Amino acid sequence: MISERVLRVLERYDLKYREFPDGSTPTAVTAADMLGVAVGQIAKSILFVCKKNGAFLVVCPGDRKVSSSKLKKVTGEKPRLASADETEALTGFLPGGVCPFGLNGVKILIDEWLREYDVVYPSAGTSGSAVETTFEDLVRITGGEAFDLTNPLDQS
Repeated sequence: MISERVLRVLERYDLKYREFPDGSTPTAVTAADMLGVAVGQIAKSILFVCKKNGAFLVVCPGDRKVSSSKLKKVTGEKPRLASADETEALTGFLPGGVCPFGLNGVKILIDEWLREYDVVYPSAGTSGSAVETTFEDLVRITGGEAFDLTNPLDQS
């Protein structure tokens, strides 16, 4: 079930969302299949933590992977992938269902490759949900910053 915190943001910005059985979209590929869209349109949200500069939520296309070197240039230090417990503690969401809307204390970085799509689908806070939005609205609503942060899945 989508949290009240997320629902308030979705209602405020008149964003449409879809819900599926919980756990039915564990990967970007399965989420894309459920929505009938390209895998790249799935905006996966991955939390990284840095020793000095805090937590960063990277929102990127489902068909790309975060580049450690590109992320390090943006964060100013080597980040590490947050554990499931850290992700839940810092975002209120479990990995696989992290919603980029309504977060506090986490810097949001949005991969510029999401610009390639007219519509993108981040999670609404569960492992069976998706929010229909645009790259521009994703940046505006989250207060995030856009950077080139990823490489295709077959490169490092």
